[in-house]
Amino acid sequence: MQFPEFEVIPAVDVKDGETVQLVGGDPETGTAYGDPVDVAQRWIDAGAETLHLVDLDGAFAGERVNDTALGEIVDAVGESVGLQVGGGIRTVADAVDLLDAGVDRVILGTAAVETPEIVADISERRPDTVTVSLDARDDEVVVAGWTEGTGLDPAAAAGRYEERGACAILFTDVDVEGQLAGVNTEAVAAVADAVEIPVIASGGVASVGDVRALRDAGASAVVVGTALYEDAFTLEEAMDAVAE
Repeated sequence: MQFPEFEVIPAVDVKDGETVQLVGGDPETGTAYGDPVDVAQRWIDAGAETLHLVDLDGAFAGERVNDTALGEIVDAVGESVGLQVGGGIRTVADAVDLLDAGVDRVILGTAAVETPEIVADISERRPDTVTVSLDARDDEVVVAGWTEGTGLDPAAAAGRYEERGACAILFTDVDVEGQLAGVNTEAVAAVADAVEIPVIASGGVASVGDVRALRDAGASAVVVGTALYEDAFTLEEAMDAVAE
């Protein structure tokens, strides 16, 4: 997988069937922003080429929970935009099911850490479809909805998953996720330097300057959630900022 140009990817995180943004991954901090299909269409109308969909309940429960809401998004907009989906995907069957349903890429976090061979297993069946999510708190990869430490260094882990067939790395700085606190370009650069595959950055984006900074740090794309939902800037403004 390659991004021809740096891409700004809106997040549509789903909790209890609604679009929600959390602060620091804490499930008690969610702010709701409406029906996921309506939100997805809003971002497509604004020019999004890819949407980042997350089953938040699934991430915490360890199994897919919001399949109905996510399926409605796939049915409504899947033909017009790229879709990457994460949260609660724990088996090869889960991944293949989503890919067969119209998702373009699956995002594996906990499953990839606990069972690294799953990345190769899915990649062999569906090449260029597995993005490995490395969520970091205090420079350590965390799993199970960002609640459990693993002792893994994000950059070192990224290299191992590239070898297993991952088509991209999604690197999220949990320490600043959802807080509009600015980005950790040093951590992003370390992961980007460790691999040849694209790195998608996430966490802390508060301004179009942050978007440009992540591009300059070596990321191929950025996932933006709270900043867009809270109107810190528009998707069009972010896209224009990296097109300059």
